[in-house]
Amino acid sequence: MAVVLVVDDVDQVRVLAESILQGMGFQTLSAATVDQALALIRAEPSIELLFTDINLADDVETGLVHPGLELAQQALRLRPQLRVLYTTGASVTDGMKALFVEGSDVLAKPYDINQLSAKVAEMVSGD
Repeated sequence: MAVVLVVDDVDQVRVLAESILQGMGFQTLSAATVDQALALIRAEPSIELLFTDINLADDVETGLVHPGLELAQQALRLRPQLRVLYTTGASVTDGMKALFVEGSDVLAKPYDINQLSAKVAEMVSGD
């Protein structure tokens, strides 16, 4: 099964997403910040999907407006074949969409088990 990197600064949300994905048979890795996520992407070539929150509060000091968007861009420079699924509890503006990496998608928070399962399965299969 695919390896999914879950990036969310809220511990409970990150752990819940990991639990759901592991229950589907996916292997998971997790990070709370852009720096942690990039370190994992560099170290773990088996990661196939980056599932990241668009707004990571712990990265506010970096000056990034939407750290998850920047993370995806940097991750794809390192791994062009990586698939990206964003998540956010905020409204997605056209300005944000313009920064989405090609082939990515977004899952609105709060999401349920079925929504997350279906979207991740779709992203990993490439449909």
